[in-house]
Amino acid sequence: MQALRSRALFLAFALCSALALPAQSSSSSSSSQDPQSQSQAQQPAETPQQMSVQARIRLRRQQRRATAIHDAYDHLFDTYMSLGYLRFTPGPSRQRTTFYAWNFGLTRYYTERLGVDLDARGYFGIAYVGLSPLSQGGFTRPQISQYDVLLGPVYRFYEQPKFDIAARFLGGASHGNFTGDTNGEGSLCYSGPSSCLLYPDGTTFGISAGLVGEYNISPSLALRLAPEYFFTGYGSTVQASRGFSGAVVYRFGRH
Repeated sequence: MQALRSRALFLAFALCSALALPAQSSSSSSSSQDPQSQSQAQQPAETPQQMSVQARIRLRRQQRRATAIHDAYDHLFDTYMSLGYLRFTPGPSRQRTTFYAWNFGLTRYYTERLGVDLDARGYFGIAYVGLSPLSQGGFTRPQISQYDVLLGPVYRFYEQPKFDIAARFLGGASHGNFTGDTNGEGSLCYSGPSSCLLYPDGTTFGISAGLVGEYNISPSLALRLAPEYFFTGYGSTVQASRGFSGAVVYRFGRH
């Protein structure tokens, strides 16, 4: 009897131990997951009211940006005054010389992006031609000049409240004065007309293609930088000159 009692007690103890182990594992796993579940519970989900507030903030930002763009670019006219730089070839076999320029212009805008630009400019520089065998004292650096009147479209393809970028294409007339400082020796044709050192004076076409970048100081005032290629046709040839101009722009009038 005593042996049977001891066996019964042992079986009861083993059964209680087997039942207690799953309960402890489940309680430990639930206790380990409690911090994560608590942290998730502490993060409230966005309410429809909060989402509508954020949408209103984004809408107000977009409206302020659109208003700033409209205030800057909804002008009828731009007028500008600039100084320029151009690398120009003054003769068939001459090295490029530096032209310095003044430039005035007026742009009429028909929309915020599209306008027509009327541009007048003058270039001044020195041609390096070497010593003249015909003059007594000789000269090496006659002064030359060029004057242009151009007209064409300008289109703003990128607009921001503080700056914009536009493409511009101008065409018109170009008049060159290359012999006024050669002491009456004209285009310096020492070995015949085919070997002139300078292009003859005259009027030809002028074509400008380039970009226009503007930084807005205020809706009515901006600073401009305009790199360009400038093409002319002196001496029955084509001169492809590279340069740029920097301008102060004043905007006025409203659509």
